[in-house]
Amino acid sequence: GGAGGGAGGRAGRAGGGPDAGAGPDIGEIVRRALARVLDLPAGRLDAQAPLRDLGLDSLMAVELRNALSRSLDGQLSAPIPTTLAFDYPTMDAISRFLEGARSRPGGAADGGTDSGADGGAAGVDADGPVAIIGMACRYPGADGPEALWRLMAGGVDATREVPPERWDVGALYDPDPEKMGRMVTRRGGFLDDIDKFDAAFFGISSREAERMDPQQRVLLEIAWEALAHAGIAADRLSGSAAGVFVGLMSHEYERLSGPLGERDGYGITGNLGSVASGRISYTLGLSGPSMTVDTACSSSLVAAHLACRSLRDGECSLALAGGVTLVLTPDLYVEFSRLRGLAPDGRCKSFSAAADGVAWSEGAGMLVLKRLADAQRDGDRVLAVIRGSAVNQDGRSAGLTAPNGPAQQAVLRQALRQARLRPAD
Repeated sequence: GGAGGGAGGRAGRAGGGPDAGAGPDIGEIVRRALARVLDLPAGRLDAQAPLRDLGLDSLMAVELRNALSRSLDGQLSAPIPTTLAFDYPTMDAISRFLEGARSRPGGAADGGTDSGADGGAAGVDADGPVAIIGMACRYPGADGPEALWRLMAGGVDATREVPPERWDVGALYDPDPEKMGRMVTRRGGFLDDIDKFDAAFFGISSREAERMDPQQRVLLEIAWEALAHAGIAADRLSGSAAGVFVGLMSHEYERLSGPLGERDGYGITGNLGSVASGRISYTLGLSGPSMTVDTACSSSLVAAHLACRSLRDGECSLALAGGVTLVLTPDLYVEFSRLRGLAPDGRCKSFSAAADGVAWSEGAGMLVLKRLADAQRDGDRVLAVIRGSAVNQDGRSAGLTAPNGPAQQAVLRQALRQARLRPAD
């Protein structure tokens, strides 16, 4: 949803032109210089495309800088840095930088190089509520928020047998938990089509896309869809102080990437958790905070908590917050079967007398967050409001992986205090 409508906008914006009478059109000067360096027709150059994708290498980058220095000799308040093409990696970005470096009386530059990363900190309410203005998700049986609501309202069972493209469930299934290396269920919650990805749309080569953990691919897609759901054209956020906060705890894809001798540099960026958030920021050109969080099952909630704090502190003006988990290997199934912690029917029955173990499921969700006052000012559709959240740890308690009761009570009280609510409210 929303992906097709934005494609034209990504390619259609022109390089920054100066005000009338301000001197030569720097956007056109940059375009002509780059066309000569690349030996390409100027009309074929996309002002928003990364220079690397246009074919610019390090030697050409120096040649481009030298050509621009000659063309703009005496017009700039300072020499053009040799790192120009690295620091400003599109024609549009270079044009804005050079516009800001135009000489003014007294040698001052007119600015214009600010990326918009101030976050709008003036007048920020450190305890103010945060609005959810857009969302997207992928869950078993539901490829969006509306479909998820229908699934829940209808009481639909979205579990199924392990898809054959994941692993051979017949070879691993055994109802006897005493059998080592086996799993006591054949079922779980799985997403469809995680191998399908429009790499070209996101400016990614097919080779790099192959090396990317499918979790990174899904996050990119739902980030775009969540912005579309909020009525925001993703390409319009480039250079803004938008932040990205992603929860991610599973790292199974690297084991499926083939022997070491067949790997390349894309395997590193394709599997690092930090890249899961960084790739969204890079692809959309976002300048706000960008981080991947692993606090196990609470990762996406902690990501949303950090996003709210960042918005309230003025670090960012808008935030994408969410998480993803895909089950690519049978490891969790086998391990929890051995621990007698897996539900044999593949269904979770929380708070029921029939509860007999965990059931594993995949999913991904993404929220678009703004300070409530900003959302109301901008006329955004407010879907929900987050008034308070909190995180803690129980320290040394009865077990490493299970938080104790007092710690959970404490974090609930902390969140209620932050939201200025009482339990009775």
